[in-house]
Amino acid sequence: MPIHPTAIIEEGAEVHETATIGPYTVIESGAVVGAACWIGSCVRIYGNTRLGVYNRIDHGASLGAAPQDLGYQPERAKPLIIGDHNHFRESVNISCGLKSEGGTRIGSYNYWMAFSHAGHDCIIGDHNVFANGATLAGHVEVGDHCFLSGQVAVHQFCRIGSYVMVGGLSGVPQDVPPYLLVNGHRAQIIGLNVVGLRRKGFTQEQRSRIKRAYRLILRSGLPLKEALAQIADLYSDPETVSIIDFIRGSRRGILPFRRTRTHIPDSFIPSPITPLTHSVITPDPHPDASRGGVQGSLQAGLAAMDSVCGPGFHRGDAPE
Repeated sequence: MPIHPTAIIEEGAEVHETATIGPYTVIESGAVVGAACWIGSCVRIYGNTRLGVYNRIDHGASLGAAPQDLGYQPERAKPLIIGDHNHFRESVNISCGLKSEGGTRIGSYNYWMAFSHAGHDCIIGDHNVFANGATLAGHVEVGDHCFLSGQVAVHQFCRIGSYVMVGGLSGVPQDVPPYLLVNGHRAQIIGLNVVGLRRKGFTQEQRSRIKRAYRLILRSGLPLKEALAQIADLYSDPETVSIIDFIRGSRRGILPFRRTRTHIPDSFIPSPITPLTHSVITPDPHPDASRGGVQGSLQAGLAAMDSVCGPGFHRGDAPE
């Protein structure tokens, strides 16, 4: 078993013989590390952590750490359960559970970029990407195949449906139904996650059906319960059912829809350039050293303009 001599494996830790443990890593008593896991340097695996197979944990990551909760007491700790084939990059921090019996749960094939974080009692599905600094507060639920961009912050108890993309620096204060693209300082729905759905093999018919469902929910003006009832009558495909089930199960409400694009006031639109006329430069009846320097600089600039744009350009009579 390739364990670096500086690593500390406490008595009571279960480390599979095919796992690799790097220098200065600490694996606490009670932790379980599955087959073919690769754990780099200066990693800490806390005692309540259960790792499946083929997980990779890079330098400085911390898995199963005490929750960042002022009411936390060690005897109340619940497990952190991690599936297979996950990759935790440098300095990722995942808290153990605190208030739910199942604890913090992470599925398989997730990619956690540097400094990303999941708080206590989060439930994460499969095939998700959490970019640098993405942060999940406690009790957040994330479905499958989601992409959370850099510095995204998700409020506690929020739910994010499958196939969602969240734009960088967004704050997510409410639930995000499946298949959507959201963005903003306080994130809003701006459309379908079309690129993500295409990449995951959703057909044009599936994408159109999802779009029609959301048009009824977000743009018809119908009360939400009535819109969901109409959709249930019209469609019975798995994608539509997942949308209906997600919204009906929301406790915090879903994000609002951004109905219009940002308006640019007319004052910010530059007016057409008016060609300079010869009257812009007037002779100075009382030239002095400084004024002469400014006048000379202006004349030199106009001459340079003519040389680049054509003779007489600054007077507005340059050839077409």
